[in-house]
Amino acid sequence: MLCQLCDRDCPALTVHHLIPRQHTKRKKQPPGPTIDICAACHKQIHTLFDNRHLARELNTLAALKAQPQLMRFVAWVQRQDPNRKVRSYRSR
Repeated sequence: MLCQLCDRDCPALTVHHLIPRQHTKRKKQPPGPTIDICAACHKQIHTLFDNRHLARELNTLAALKAQPQLMRFVAWVQRQDPNRKVRSYRSR
């Protein structure tokens, strides 16, 4: 299964809501579009960005791929073993 963000072939993927459920659930809206990504990318997205920023500005796969902070992580994680757990860091 390929991660839609880093393109690694991972044993398991997680579902990332492009518009965080926190924002759609409150307004009683259906959950928005989702992407399938690996746990490392999912964790890094939520480490770098809060839900408000994700809902307003980073609500598409293209917008996420345009973020320099996230793409630096993706470039690094692509060289890692997909079966190995990786740590996420907030860049300074």
